[in-house]
Amino acid sequence: MTSRPLSAEEGRRLLDVAREAIVARMAGRGPSAAASTPRLSEPGGAFVTLRKRRGGELRGCVGYVEPVFPLIETVARAAVAAAFEDRRFACVTEAEWPSLSVEISAISPTRPLRPDEVEVGTDGLVIRHEGRSGLLLPQVPIEHGWDRCTFLEQLCRKAGLPKNAWRSPDVELLAFRAQVLGEG
Repeated sequence: MTSRPLSAEEGRRLLDVAREAIVARMAGRGPSAAASTPRLSEPGGAFVTLRKRRGGELRGCVGYVEPVFPLIETVARAAVAAAFEDRRFACVTEAEWPSLSVEISAISPTRPLRPDEVEVGTDGLVIRHEGRSGLLLPQVPIEHGWDRCTFLEQLCRKAGLPKNAWRSPDVELLAFRAQVLGEG
């Protein structure tokens, strides 16, 4: 994500690309060549989250922080990974696929920040320390009702670090913003 938000049309296109990539993988095909706009052809980071439509239970979430691929390709790759490579879950099956919703978080480049600068609900966070890393999207603390301290503790937990590791002066803490695109 750059400083300019994606248009509604670009958001719909990315959601279509995510769904098409997962369906293609289920059918044993590679992703089709996705028609793109200049904006979607720019390198960009993104996460794709799959949830059960009933109850909203998480079913997979994978993404790319660094803008290595064009955004449209990042979304296709992340969608396939969320459906078939998230080690926390079994692969998505054809039978359950219609019952899942897709959410895309198009993310900005990361920037360093201090823990006291974290804006809950606005900042997504990455922590790196002692060879470990963890990431939480900006919507996660809102979904769980966390304050700043709990957000940082849960980030440490996700990275496999002690809950107060974020207080260490040698911790690398990075923030990013996300434009969340969901199915209506």
